[in-house]
Amino acid sequence: MNTQALLKDQLKKNIPDIRPGQVVRVHEKIQEGDKSRVQVFEGLVIATKHGKGLDGTFTVRKIGAGGIGVERIFPIHMPAIEKIEVLRKENVRRAKLYYVREQIGKKTKKRKTKLQELVFDMSGGQEPEEETSEDIVESVAEETEEKSTEAEAEIETEEIAGPEAEQSETEEETKEDDEKEIVEDTDKEAETSHKEKEESKKEEGE
Repeated sequence: MNTQALLKDQLKKNIPDIRPGQVVRVHEKIQEGDKSRVQVFEGLVIATKHGKGLDGTFTVRKIGAGGIGVERIFPIHMPAIEKIEVLRKENVRRAKLYYVREQIGKKTKKRKTKLQELVFDMSGGQEPEEETSEDIVESVAEETEEKSTEAEAEIETEEIAGPEAEQSETEEETKEDDEKEIVEDTDKEAETSHKEKEESKKEEGE
């Protein structure tokens, strides 16, 4: 018999469209004796091979502790994979991103990314949840409402602060006028006293 027919039961229905440049999070179920746990491996997809068939695989690379690169090759129809999350997609122009292995430090530049946040449940075969146009419209409306409320609050604060600022300006102007008058009065007094002294000296001389 054909191997494809024998392993037809192992095929998974909800297979994500995994491509190089995507940042994915793979949830793998690990059996340890009587206990089982889910291990998460998050990284950049650097290569895919053999399509979505039984022998299809994808390679995920991440930077581990100490700046050491770690790569794992996952079969797409692996029974232990419970869920695959596509976090975002980076703009790349190659089918195989093996060149990232040689990039270290400053050479690993950040590219423009497109957020996706798609979750593919591999065990139950449910369809991924995506944002509909209604959700997008609602989010945009909420953002515009928040901006309008902030603008109104700024206008109110300006209106409240307006008369107070005018009062402070008028008070400062009155203070300056008072100081000028005091200085002028003192100058006049000094001039009059000086004239009186001169007149008194002339009278004594005569």
